[in-house]
Amino acid sequence: MTSSPTIAPVRSSQVTRKPYPNYRVIVLNDDFNTFQHVVECLTKYIPGMTSDRAWKLANQIHNEGQATVWVGPQEQAELYHMQLSRAGLTMAPLESA
Repeated sequence: MTSSPTIAPVRSSQVTRKPYPNYRVIVLNDDFNTFQHVVECLTKYIPGMTSDRAWKLANQIHNEGQATVWVGPQEQAELYHMQLSRAGLTMAPLESA
């Protein structure tokens, strides 16, 4: 029984560094969440979210049907998406930014 030598693939000397993609957390308009509830959820779960910014986003969600409330690394995006969803907000699927 002859075993053929294992040949390692030739490694390229060029390393391509791809930045981790950012993800968008998007809240959708619905007929049952109040502006107040949306604002409370955004300020509670999105780090650094001010009440003023949350009100602007709530208005955008209401008037345009959706708003991107946070953009950043996938792991954090998944967490905020889950928290907002559990709080009853209507969420778009996470998408690459």
